[in-house]
Amino acid sequence: MRQALWTLAALLAHWRRRPANLAALLLGLSIATALWSGVETLNHQARESYARAAAVFDESSLVPSGGGLIPQELYVRLRLAGFKVSPALEGKVKVAGRAFRLIGVDPVTAPGEGMTGGVRETGLESFLTPPGRAFVSAQTLLELGAPEGAEPFIGENLKLPPLQMLAEAPDGVIVVDIGVAQRLLDRPGRLSRLLLRKSESIDAAALRAVAGDGLRLAQRDESADLEKLTATFHLNLTAFGLLAFLVGLFIVYASYGLAFEQRLPTIRTLRALGVSARALFAAMLAEVTLLALLSGAIGALCGYALAGALLPDVAASLGSLYDAHVSARLAPGAASPLAALAMATFGALAAAAAGLVKAFRLPPLQAAQPFAWREAQRRQMRFQAILAGALLAAALAAFFWGESLVAGFVLLAGLILGCVLLLPLFLAGALRFAENRAKGALSRWFWADGRRELSSLSLALMALLLALSTNIGVGGMVEGFRQTFTGWLDARLAAEVYLEAASDADAERIEEWLRKRAEVAAILPSAKAQTQVAGFPTEVVGMRAHETYRAHFPLLAGDGAAFDALPEGDAALISEQLARRQKLSVGATIDIPSDGGNWSVKIVGVFPDYGNPKGQLRVDVDALQRHWREAPRTGFSLRTPPDAAPGLIRDLEAAFGSRIARVADQATVKAFSTKIFERTFAVTSALNALTLIVSAFALLATLTNLSAQRIAQLAPVWAQGVARRRLLALEFLRILVFAAATALLATPLGVAISWCLVAVVNVQAFGWRLPFHVFPAQWAQVLALALLTAGLCALAPLLRMRRTQPAELLKLFASER
Repeated sequence: MRQALWTLAALLAHWRRRPANLAALLLGLSIATALWSGVETLNHQARESYARAAAVFDESSLVPSGGGLIPQELYVRLRLAGFKVSPALEGKVKVAGRAFRLIGVDPVTAPGEGMTGGVRETGLESFLTPPGRAFVSAQTLLELGAPEGAEPFIGENLKLPPLQMLAEAPDGVIVVDIGVAQRLLDRPGRLSRLLLRKSESIDAAALRAVAGDGLRLAQRDESADLEKLTATFHLNLTAFGLLAFLVGLFIVYASYGLAFEQRLPTIRTLRALGVSARALFAAMLAEVTLLALLSGAIGALCGYALAGALLPDVAASLGSLYDAHVSARLAPGAASPLAALAMATFGALAAAAAGLVKAFRLPPLQAAQPFAWREAQRRQMRFQAILAGALLAAALAAFFWGESLVAGFVLLAGLILGCVLLLPLFLAGALRFAENRAKGALSRWFWADGRRELSSLSLALMALLLALSTNIGVGGMVEGFRQTFTGWLDARLAAEVYLEAASDADAERIEEWLRKRAEVAAILPSAKAQTQVAGFPTEVVGMRAHETYRAHFPLLAGDGAAFDALPEGDAALISEQLARRQKLSVGATIDIPSDGGNWSVKIVGVFPDYGNPKGQLRVDVDALQRHWREAPRTGFSLRTPPDAAPGLIRDLEAAFGSRIARVADQATVKAFSTKIFERTFAVTSALNALTLIVSAFALLATLTNLSAQRIAQLAPVWAQGVARRRLLALEFLRILVFAAATALLATPLGVAISWCLVAVVNVQAFGWRLPFHVFPAQWAQVLALALLTAGLCALAPLLRMRRTQPAELLKLFASER
């Protein structure tokens, strides 16, 4: 033990003499851990929100077989028949311009010890007697902007009961009595589900005798649709976190590898003094672990701060895409410091593994000999080439035989890592080619010295290639999506005014009023219902066949005549993601579960539905209401001259006020949709930028750490008469050549990444395929960014060389060099 401790002390003394190398190692591992920890903190907070939302009804329940609502009379019949069920009603309300989930329960009959148990314990009498209580979480109370006891308005005439905090209430949920919920949601005598006790078993025959085929048993996991729908979003975040972690590990690998090379004389001395290979290995392992724990602690703190900065955009994306309520403020327990420390330790050990193995295997008298080190490097390069070939082979196998999202990520990972590992081989071949064709001693030295320096710079250049190619790939996918999305919005949002009434009765009065307006050329009503097709959450949207849709509504399969088939009531348009998931095409038949049983329709067209995580079916609006009698028919698209739209909106608001849930013109809807798009990719862009910053830091750290060694390489050339200014210019040019070659190789790799994201990962993740676009201007920007990054990173080491006095250069010739 004493020998191991003294050996550890001797090894740690190196960092006191090399503070820049120590700073690079600690910062690299801290940054890598911070990026990974920040992403995992975001994912953890979101999943906790989903779990709490799903736990609102933590038992099985009876729900309508085809969606819609349950008549209260059916609940009464079931209770009289001996079924121990409890009523519940769910819906959306807007308070102070924000949407919240309103849940009505009957705490007297409700099972469970979760939210309903908390309601019973907090105050059953005050909850049931007028004016009742509205229970919310502390976070929801903050979002409502009201104190306890307040009664916020819903619209102009309806008020919530007095607010009261409830620890068991999920964020974004308002819990009221079932009767209050029916009044606030304008659903008198209607229920969403009937809750069952955990121990309650259902006699299917007895249930069918009372309810027919109108109800089905929904297990608790069916309420966790949010977690299923958002799995892809969080998988993409995790992939970015791991990518950034990998780029950070390049810094650690390079810094520790350089430290190992600098400490070879120390290692030789320790072995000559009798330190065994086992003791040396144990001491180096302890050193790496100490550095990892220190970096992990720093990374965990920085990751928590990073998650706090990115969380508002993540919450906005999840809310707009998936209607998921995630708090924009980090919960105290969202971060996992132990996981961050474990990840930092794993990363440090992985980065230092090669050095540890070399120290254990190299003979004592050979450990400090450059030839032995170079031979080990050659073996590593051969191993690297074999590993690259294996990764590329795995990518090809995933492309040809994989049919899942995991296979898509295997394809991406194999392609990226395989090409990154091949970078040093490509650069070495290019440098050798240039050296063989160079004329003049100085020119040949320039290329030959670059090839010698490549082994030290390769890791930083690999990190740069990884960041640049990812930037090109993800940036190309996002920009292509933006162009496609913009064109798709222009086609889908053809009407000049979009209107939603507060209720069906209000919709009838508004429609009657609109018919008298001369500027309204067409009134296109719509209705919506929710169902599940083969377990996949699906929207059924009712629309009316009109020239507007024939001329503008985009179709991937089918033609304008498809809309003429809708009024017959047995035809439907199907979204691309639902068609891919169910392997359906035009001419096929699909059964839609509805209130009246299965509704069999023929598919007459397939349409793109970007940004919707659910499947969607478009049918005739009247046919939809025949199958979903409770489906609200409150939406309208209005065709009017564009210059008449503002005046029409003002008149509507003046005439109906709170009877209108929302009204907007085409430009407003497009601007809102575009804003949602930008916020959706804000986190992706931020992580992309952070990855670039980490790679730039890797290059800076490597060049700074190598600057002392470079002086020893340049001194003999200077001594032979080459001016120092010219040497520094050649050194600067060499760094730019490396960066330019890396950027040029990053371009085809980035285009391949973009294609894989569009044609493979996006299809498996979301069910739709985007058109593939290339952006040469972006490639030029990436090349310029690579040159600028390399130039800035090279300035500090070159200035240090420039300030080195001639006497210091001459001293180099007095050493063993």
